[in-house]
Amino acid sequence: MSLRNVGLDDLTITDEASFSHVAVYTQLKRALRKSRHQFRVPTAGTEMSWDRATFLNLTFWSGHEGADVLCDNSVHADEVAHMAWHHLAARNLAGGANAPLVESCADALFFAESIASAFDLYLVGRLLRNVPDSAFIATQVPMMWEAAEQTGATETEFAALLEEVVNDPERAFEDLRRLLFDVTIALHACRDTTGAYDVLESFEGYRFECLLHHYQLSAWVLYAKAYGVAAVEQQCAVHELDRTLRATPVALDWLIEHWLPA
Repeated sequence: MSLRNVGLDDLTITDEASFSHVAVYTQLKRALRKSRHQFRVPTAGTEMSWDRATFLNLTFWSGHEGADVLCDNSVHADEVAHMAWHHLAARNLAGGANAPLVESCADALFFAESIASAFDLYLVGRLLRNVPDSAFIATQVPMMWEAAEQTGATETEFAALLEEVVNDPERAFEDLRRLLFDVTIALHACRDTTGAYDVLESFEGYRFECLLHHYQLSAWVLYAKAYGVAAVEQQCAVHELDRTLRATPVALDWLIEHWLPA
């Protein structure tokens, strides 16, 4: 088996009908197609195991190289949205839609991933009530419950948390985005397990804290330590954008207005 590069139009997008009521999904898909984003898939007639594809993506992920590895010639609709947010973050932190992509500092990597991952939770809020039998909900919610249960959350508490997400998915997006961004920046500065433990303890009780380990934060931090570059100007731009999102009434609406074409 070997890997070959393909574009979005060469793939079958699964579960896409479940996202028909989420208007921003169409914009994200259009942005990803326009970017000429590349995927790596096994040669025709072969298929890669899920665990190997996951390993490759978690270990060698990047916001701008277009190196997403797929098990076969299909991609889930939620993954399309996730990858699009990464591309948009890389473009905008590089200076705009037509600016050349550059290597990212750690804070920029965390900023992009926090947006993409928080949008996954937004999608849970949009689909759980409207399309509860979608493949996305069938896979995401049990994994989220598994992470929450490990922190001691009860089924009743988890159900209440999901109800809050359904009632206000935009607020859930921003609350999780902030949490993921703040936690990963703090963890990146840690030198040992004692410091990291203290960081995680300091966020106990925060909304969505019970979901933190669902998001594979170790991969974020280790990748940033290995490949993040020193870029003071970019770091300042990241934190200016972060302050803007925190100050705006609906952070997701701001991103849609400023990062996505109509």
